Amino acid sequence: MRKLKNEYKSFLDDIEKNIKNKEDLNYIKGRLTTFVDVVLDEIDYILEYKQEEMDKIEDTQNQLNEKIGKMQQVIDNIEKDIYTEEGFDFEIVCPYCNYEFIIDVDENKTEVECPECQNVIELDWSGEVEEDLDNQSGCLGGNCSSCHGCDENEQDQEDDDM
Repeated sequence: MRKLKNEYKSFLDDIEKNIKNKEDLNYIKGRLTTFVDVVLDEIDYILEYKQEEMDKIEDTQNQLNEKIGKMQQVIDNIEKDIYTEEGFDFEIVCPYCNYEFIIDVDENKTEVECPECQNVIELDWSGEVEEDLDNQSGCLGGNCSSCHGCDENEQDQEDDDM
């Protein structure tokens, strides 16, 4: 704007020097002032319009940033649910009383106590089925406290074979 003001003043000085007729000089100054006022009003209008547009863009950008922040939280939670091994829960069904409960995965833990019947359950994190499990009787190879007859079942089967 400063440059425009300087140029306007320079123009007025120039026409005052070169136009000798005072009536013509006042007419030109009046017309020029009117024209410059219209141009400046248009510039102000354009600047206000552009400022309003910039404000709208900033508001939209802020809304988008909020949405991106919320989406990032959701993504972080999904990532935590999928990839984070710490705090991973493991569901166990007690082979003695069929009580279902959940423990945190800890591969260093080799056994857990059932909260319902207090029997100790051995944990095998390898994923292999224990060979000692007798599928027909549900016995854990004579180590269960509820059957008292695991060894007798084996003897009965041997007697039947004879």
